[in-house]
Amino acid sequence: MAVQQNKVSKSRRNNRRAHDSLTAANPNECTNCGELKRPHHVCSACGHYDDKEIVAQNDEIDLDEDAA
Repeated sequence: MAVQQNKVSKSRRNNRRAHDSLTAANPNECTNCGELKRPHHVCSACGHYDDKEIVAQNDEIDLDEDAA
């Protein structure tokens, strides 16, 4: 087992942990619908990415009742 040689002071310990904090999210507005979305991701509200429809939404898909 590793055993420390000397006591690590609170200052030295906290300096080591200075970069471990979480950063806040950086949401952007969707260019199509204006909802907030994560950068470089498809908009979950409208399914658009870079002014192109990537994912069709459920209300836009027409399913035949016989096929289902």
